[in-house]
Amino acid sequence: MKKELKNNGSVLLVTIFVIAFLSALVIGMLQMNTEELQLVENQIYSAQALATAEAGLNDAFSELRADSSWNAGFTNKAFEGGSYTVVVDGSTITSTGISPQGFAARVEADITIGGSSPYVIRIDNLRINE
Repeated sequence: MKKELKNNGSVLLVTIFVIAFLSALVIGMLQMNTEELQLVENQIYSAQALATAEAGLNDAFSELRADSSWNAGFTNKAFEGGSYTVVVDGSTITSTGISPQGFAARVEADITIGGSSPYVIRIDNLRINE
């Protein structure tokens, strides 16, 4: 007596479904990792823009320490591959920094300037990205 084996392809079908499921799982994980890397990269570029804006504010403070009536500001002054623009409006200084990748950040300070040279600068209020 011979037994007849029925090969109806069920093992092949299950194998294909398992491979498809694992492929979808791996692709999903790769997509999540790619998005996480992009978020980290964006955070780095935003931090660069903020550091550039702070450099503009410090540059303005340097000018004000030498001459308390200085109000010329800066327009697109180069800094570390990016640039900053500083506007002086009375006792408010606004610095906008642009990173080399085009990200922007803004720092605004309300200041009080001391009465004698070198002029002491006190920051009364500091606003970041408002």
